[in-house]
Amino acid sequence: MEKKQLLEKVKADNIKYVSLQFTDVIGSVKSVDIPPSRLDEALEDGVWFDGSSVEGFARVQESDMRLVLDPDTYSILPWSSDEFKRARIFCDIYRPGGAPFLGDPRGVLRRVLKDIEDRGWTFNVGPEPEFFLFKRNGPEGIHPVPHDVGGYFDFSPGDEAVTVRSKLMDALEIMGLEVEAGHHEVARGQHEIDFKFGEALHTADNVLTMKYTIKAIAAQHDLVASFMPKPIFGVNGSGMHCHQSLFDKDGNNLFFDDNDEYKLSKIAYGFIAGQLKHARALAAIVAPTVNSYKRLVPGYEAPVYVGWAQINRSALIRIPRHTPGKDKSVRAELRFPDPSANPYLAFAAMLAAGMDGIDNDLECAEPLNNVNIWYLTPEERAARGIDELPNSLADALREFDKNTLLKEALGETMYDAFARAKWAEVEEYRTQVMDWEVKRYLEIA
Repeated sequence: MEKKQLLEKVKADNIKYVSLQFTDVIGSVKSVDIPPSRLDEALEDGVWFDGSSVEGFARVQESDMRLVLDPDTYSILPWSSDEFKRARIFCDIYRPGGAPFLGDPRGVLRRVLKDIEDRGWTFNVGPEPEFFLFKRNGPEGIHPVPHDVGGYFDFSPGDEAVTVRSKLMDALEIMGLEVEAGHHEVARGQHEIDFKFGEALHTADNVLTMKYTIKAIAAQHDLVASFMPKPIFGVNGSGMHCHQSLFDKDGNNLFFDDNDEYKLSKIAYGFIAGQLKHARALAAIVAPTVNSYKRLVPGYEAPVYVGWAQINRSALIRIPRHTPGKDKSVRAELRFPDPSANPYLAFAAMLAAGMDGIDNDLECAEPLNNVNIWYLTPEERAARGIDELPNSLADALREFDKNTLLKEALGETMYDAFARAKWAEVEEYRTQVMDWEVKRYLEIA
């Protein structure tokens, strides 16, 4: 969108404030609000802000940062009132001298995508973020009581949850997402809204848009929307399965080969091999919280073991069955990311891992079809060469620290900021005393 078009649209939409948005290293959305009267100047010169207080950004002596607006990301926030009608624009972050800030997550993804753009390729991602709707427990607290009693794909026309989910889907459509389906997930109070796959940077923007839109609309119904990977013990957690493919500039799916048994090309096999090779380190970025590893356990449909298969949902990477004539639908579904991940960093790392497999002709292991990996003994898995994901964030961070490829993909500045933030999270968690510990040990110790 040209500057003149954007200014005209903001005026026609009767916008009162424009939120200039970006994320910190862990994926929290930050915002600088300006009135429309300042938008012309902001589009021309950017907007300066102090980055020293933003997680993972800069030291005090290096705090000056400039937001550079991306006009194509303009969208009205549908929950804002007419009196204070608000729009948002995503931004990239630059240093005072004009260089991109290397600690900007959106900038990291842009940089990683540049490599395949130079080849004339596009990295497409179709994420499926799951979430829970919870009732509040008084004005101050949140108690994880599911909002409904539905199950997987349940239809209950009188259920308030259906009404809320419908309003969520309407709001996302207004925000520019092409919603494809919404349905109840396996656990009570758990939902999924799927939107159309697209180019990775645009899709990462959409993930953030989806998360804060769902939270805002849920709050209007006195509910709390949570993308926490495992908010309730004993039920399925929330994942963000990511369907991935590479397209060329003519719109051809580079993952498709009609002569292959699984309709996968050499490029697709290399991409899968690369992600499997780096899976243990990749976990730190795509499953980046201590809570993530309470989802990645056997028994709740979450992947635990490193392997790929067609249809088999116990595998880390699944190849959905090909429909004849639908060549563009051939894709690799990575199943261990969760919605607590920063989507810019997650997609950047996923692409870097896959491209390593392509560029170095990595050999892809045999598919784990017709076997439920969860039911194999450790000895049987070892005999098949099936590795296991880290079982804690600390273990994943140690794997990440040893992985030169992923560290280089994120860059030294981003790696240091990410590792520092996540080790602080591990240490804070380590020193907490949980209700489970008190219940188990208070009287018997």
